[in-house]
Order: sequence, then C-alpha cells, then structure tokens
Amino acid sequence: MTGTPVAHAKALYEAGRYAEAEAEARAAARSRPRDDEYAAVALFIAAIATGAQGRHAEAIATYDEVLPAFSRIFGAHHWQTLKLRSDRAQELAALGQYAECEAECAAVAEAASRRIGPDMSLVTAAARNGLIFALDAQGRHQEAEAVAREALAVHRALDRVSLVLRLGLARSLNGQGRHEDALAEAQGADELYRALPERQCHPDGGAVELALANALLGLRRAPEARLQAAAAHSACLASFGPHHRRTVEAQMLLERIDGTRP
Repeated sequence: MTGTPVAHAKALYEAGRYAEAEAEARAAARSRPRDDEYAAVALFIAAIATGAQGRHAEAIATYDEVLPAFSRIFGAHHWQTLKLRSDRAQELAALGQYAECEAECAAVAEAASRRIGPDMSLVTAAARNGLIFALDAQGRHQEAEAVAREALAVHRALDRVSLVLRLGLARSLNGQGRHEDALAEAQGADELYRALPERQCHPDGGAVELALANALLGLRRAPEARLQAAAAHSACLASFGPHHRRTVEAQMLLERIDGTRP
C-alpha cells in the first residue's frame, strides 16, 4: 500500500487512530471514481475503522456498499474479497447475529481453504476465528474448541493470527468451565501479545485481559479477576469507545464481579 492513495488511511488504522483513519479513508474514496480499485479499498479501510469505533451497524452498511465492487474488481474468490466477507461477518457477531456470523465464516473458511497461498491461509484462519466466536456465543463451546485447536494446528506462526486463535480457545475453555486450562491459554496469549510489534496488536486491545479475567473469576480469584477486567475495560474504552462489543463485554464482567449484574 506504500505510495498509494490509501497509504495514509492504512497507517492511521495500524496506529490505532480509528476516527482519523475512517475520515481519511472516506475522503480518499470520495476523491476517486466510483469504480476505481483504490476507492473500493478506501471504503474497506473505512469499514474496519468504523467497526473499531464500536459503530457496528454502520460498519456493516459500509461493507455492504463495497462488497459488490470488490467482487467485480478482484473477483468473488480473491483473498481480498473473502477477507472483506470475514471481517463483515465478525461485525454481525458484534450485533448479536451469531448464527449469521457462523454461516458466513464457515463459508469463507471453506472457500479459502480450497485455495493455496499465504494470503488464503490467513483468510482461512481469520474466518475460523470468527466461527469460534460465533459458536461460543451460542453456547457450543466444545465445537468452538475443536475449531480453535484445528486452526492452531495448521497455523503455527507466532503472529497476531495465533494470538486471536489462542484467545478464542481460552474463551471456549472458559465456557466449558475448564478455567485452569483457559488461564494457561490466556497466559500464553499474553506472552505472545507482548512479543508482537505494537502496530499489529491495536485491534486486540483489552482482549488478553478479558480472557484472563474470565479464567480467574472461574477459579474464584475475584480480586485478581477484577484487576484484569478493569484493565480490559480501560484499554477498550481508550481504544474503541464505549459502544464497541469488547468494551461492553468488559463492563458487564466488571458489574458481575461487583455483584451489580446477575
């Protein structure tokens, strides 16, 4: 993307400056012809930046606007089009549309896994991450664990993809009441998070602390759990705002620990 009309918007997004990234991306899209490749990519960046600010319904509307252009410009089975579909599906989960997220992530993972190349492998893993979240949200924790372990067995690189898959595995273990195992996975994810370049980890702010908090609470270590939940909430509030699904989840966990939520 270096030297392209969307380079600045991408850099702002990677720096965690989501409102600026959205504004820059939408301006870049408006400055290009509607059928232009960079106009489409700019809208894609705007969509992910909008979602990162917790405006999930608006993000989906932007994804829906740009998806036909991606299909036309890159092709329906190109990795960029499949990635857009995967990212859109995870916004559905943020709105509680878990069955729809599950179906779309499964379809994207299947389509990407039938093609070769590192980009397709990353899309497959990303879609499986969305599938894990959707399964967990529907209480199907054993299925989620199986998907997470299969994905981790294939994706061995110690990168952000491994990080989110390990967090998904921790979530599935917590859901089964296997809190010691979940804590071990969350601690491993914490080590990986700290080892990764900061610019890669902005979208995952607060996620490790949230996984740790849930495991610790399950182990009846409430004071430690509260510290982690508060850290998660502060990180999410600073990065994503009050309406992002992870900020809301952290707030609900804090209320549960404090006894103000059933």
